[in-house]
Amino acid sequence: MFDPEQLGSLLGNMNKELSNLEQKAKSSTITAKSGGGLVSVSINGAGELVDIDIDDSLLEDKESLQILLMSAINDAYKSVEENKKSMALQMLGGLNPFGAQ
Repeated sequence: MFDPEQLGSLLGNMNKELSNLEQKAKSSTITAKSGGGLVSVSINGAGELVDIDIDDSLLEDKESLQILLMSAINDAYKSVEENKKSMALQMLGGLNPFGAQ
């Protein structure tokens, strides 16, 4: 039988867990490199770019620098999104809200 109190408790617990995971995600930093490490960028879990490191050898090759920067930034953002998805699945812990198996 459906128990509204249990559902309310479950939703409350999920909200707390979601809040904790959001805080954890925001405090994490993802670093991605391109060009064999010539360019590295770091993005926090909130999606903010927090660091860029460029090897001096690229400073005179604007086109290569642009390509490597875009590659590293895109890779970092993809990693942040994958991390968010992983944390969301971890939060669910196998819970299937639709009841299907």
